[in-house]
Amino acid sequence: MIFVGIPADSRMLGPHPFQAVGEKYIRAVLDGADAQPLLIPSMHRGLDLDALLDHLDGLLLPGSPSNIEPHHYSDEPSYEGNLHDPARDLTTLNLIPKAIAKRVPVLAICRGFQEVNVAMGGSLHQKVHEAPGLMNHKEDLSQPLDVQYAPAHPVSLLKGGLLERFAGADSVMVNSLHGQGINRLGENLIAEAMAPDGLVEAVRLDCEDTFLLALQWHPEWKVTENPFYLEIFKAFGAACKARAERRNR
Repeated sequence: MIFVGIPADSRMLGPHPFQAVGEKYIRAVLDGADAQPLLIPSMHRGLDLDALLDHLDGLLLPGSPSNIEPHHYSDEPSYEGNLHDPARDLTTLNLIPKAIAKRVPVLAICRGFQEVNVAMGGSLHQKVHEAPGLMNHKEDLSQPLDVQYAPAHPVSLLKGGLLERFAGADSVMVNSLHGQGINRLGENLIAEAMAPDGLVEAVRLDCEDTFLLALQWHPEWKVTENPFYLEIFKAFGAACKARAERRNR
């Protein structure tokens, strides 16, 4: 059996703190990667991340309503109303380098994509739509979900890269539901996809024997209905299966 860990958000629902993960990510691990999802609580302390990773075959870093606190990547202040989750920052920014060191496959989505870049020493635009030359990548929250998650713009894919192989083309349409994005690319990351305005939309780790793919868009959305998105999760599942075989020897 293949086990994929998914870090949760630490959120207040009413007066109580909860650990929460969007069901679409859990479903995509089941249906797209053919693996068993296990939720990882985001805690300020108490988790032995090394021991946890020793029992996992993959790590999925999901999107979230919250953003990484900017002190992790710059000296600029956060803007008013910016939702943060310090416990998740502490958990994921420590999990990522440990997962790479242990060759645990990683698939990162939206906030997870940004976490990978920050963990690797990169920085972010807090408001992409206010950065010179960049377009507005946010969704229209007044629209139904099927409209919010519909294809929004093309991305050009790196020639000879993973995503070009999955898509069978040098460009593909993707959805767009993010306010933040990559400013400075992190170390040992290769840009796999670019938006028309030049914003990096996908990266992979520059290492042949370690699977790490991070995407700014949301391939988990109705993953079985989109062949390109499904190929991404199948490749992640195959990497997790190979990890499970190594782990069980």
